[in-house]
Amino acid sequence: MADIRRLPEATINRIAAGEVVERPASAVKELVENAIDAGATQIDVSLGSGGKSLILVEDNGHGMSADALALAIERHATSKLPEGDSGNRMFQITSLGFRGEALPSIGAVTHLELTSRMAGDDSAHAVSVNGGKVSAVTPAAGAVGTRVEVRDLFFATPARLKFLKSERAETTAVSDILKRLAMAHPAIGFSLTSDGRKTFAYPPEGGEDGQLKRLGAILGRDFADNAVPVMAARDGVRLFGFAGLPTFNHATAQKQYLVVNGRPVRDKLLNGAVRGAYQDFLAGNRHPALALFIELPSEALDVNVHPAKTEVRFKDAGLIRSMIVGGLRAALAEAGHRSSTTVAGQTMAAFRSGHIGGHMGGNMGDAGRQGDFAAAQNFQAPLGPSAENMGEGMTEAAADWLSTPQAAAAMAEPAPAHLPLGLARAQLHETYVLAQTHDGFVIVDQHAAHERLVYERMKAQIAEAGIKRQILLVPEVAELEEEAALLLLSRADELAELGFVIEDFGPAQAGRKAVMLREVPAMLYGADLKLMLADMAEEMRELGAGLALKEKLEDIAGTLACHTSVRAGRRLNTDEMNALLRDMEATPNSGQCNHGRPTYVELKLADIERLFGRR
Repeated sequence: MADIRRLPEATINRIAAGEVVERPASAVKELVENAIDAGATQIDVSLGSGGKSLILVEDNGHGMSADALALAIERHATSKLPEGDSGNRMFQITSLGFRGEALPSIGAVTHLELTSRMAGDDSAHAVSVNGGKVSAVTPAAGAVGTRVEVRDLFFATPARLKFLKSERAETTAVSDILKRLAMAHPAIGFSLTSDGRKTFAYPPEGGEDGQLKRLGAILGRDFADNAVPVMAARDGVRLFGFAGLPTFNHATAQKQYLVVNGRPVRDKLLNGAVRGAYQDFLAGNRHPALALFIELPSEALDVNVHPAKTEVRFKDAGLIRSMIVGGLRAALAEAGHRSSTTVAGQTMAAFRSGHIGGHMGGNMGDAGRQGDFAAAQNFQAPLGPSAENMGEGMTEAAADWLSTPQAAAAMAEPAPAHLPLGLARAQLHETYVLAQTHDGFVIVDQHAAHERLVYERMKAQIAEAGIKRQILLVPEVAELEEEAALLLLSRADELAELGFVIEDFGPAQAGRKAVMLREVPAMLYGADLKLMLADMAEEMRELGAGLALKEKLEDIAGTLACHTSVRAGRRLNTDEMNALLRDMEATPNSGQCNHGRPTYVELKLADIERLFGRR
């Protein structure tokens, strides 16, 4: 066995640098966070070769003196922790940086030049670090603020270059990091230039709508048009932000952002909470877009989890999760029957390419028509006639309906402006309700709409009357790990409120302990109760709350709603159709079914006129 020896200082620094500077995006993140901590109102980032050859970060913050500049490049030197602190203040961090590692780590593997000037100083000062070798601090030309130039990333550790991705991929990673920081700090202007080409520039945003303007600039105008505000506060914790409507969904979760005390983080807690909040709106393979911001006392948060500072630990994870779930659900309920504005655009595209182009123009290839048809199918109800037969018999159906007395009465009555979904005019294929609004028309999927209405009634009944229990004729005995069993028994009162009545069943043996289940929620009768108890204990251990159980009950209610709602293929009279429309207007979340598809499509007169070339 080799003798233990101390590593050289240069080797130590390069090992430490590997934890902080993983790729160009890591270096940019550290430098930009320093600029934010310095009070900058404008931060400009320039890249060369995806950050491999050049990273330049310039800010107009308060800058550094010559003495501070010399200390800034020393390891574990920082101004962001109080003098004389023995570690007790590590849970009271209010800045983004605090470890004192970024600049010396970057300097250990690159050519680093740091220029800074404080307001009131006669000149700026500069210092350079080349592969860990530090130069003397010298006077230099420069404006108030700090300029950090990084060249030849990993020249001192060339083996690490092999692990970098393409220039385009590295530029994209830098852009993502910078956009996340721009979301978190809308009052600061940000810009990114890559190989001399301006990638984006976000001006500082102020005022009450500054946050939404910045999110719209980053996530797109569609997000701003289809996002609802989220607000909640409890026990010193404040949650705010914007969440996309369920019908404004995506194939991945990449457009979900969480910011904690101004720090963009990636946290599994967010993913789980979002799934819980949207579970009765979206199918499992669809994801909403949202940006949530959490402010809480610094002592309730641990940010010293990883050198990259992208992970955090909450003192009360259950509280945070419940606030996210509750805040999102309240925001979506406030949106009422509103559906995404993009649904109408997709409908228009389907009309143009699938119908007009195919039957009149004749100049669109089959591939184009099939692509648009597939996109349109994603928004169709799963029940009812096939899309291929939608055009067949429509004329006959309309003629039959127009000959009835109900039609004459309905057409004579104008649609008032105070009814967002208008008045029913016809039922197409015994599946879709056609209603005229004061400025257009809507097409309602009767099964999807009624499914949502039934489901919301079930949830309201559970909230008002409580969860109905089913007494087990033969009590279920579940043998669990001792820790899990004791955790369940300690919260027996809370579980009873959810319909689970459990009792202790004898002493523990060999690390196992049994509990007896006497009553269960009626909706869960016949389920695998032993497995559910084990899952509940695991969720309580991880989250400190039984929210996931409530979500499971609601999921089952959604299944029951699907089976008890009015089916496609049932003929409705005019009164029934109008009753359906009025219920939709009065019911939260009625703009989408339990699987995230829209329950109705709205087209304005302007849209219809464009179809016929009138605009």
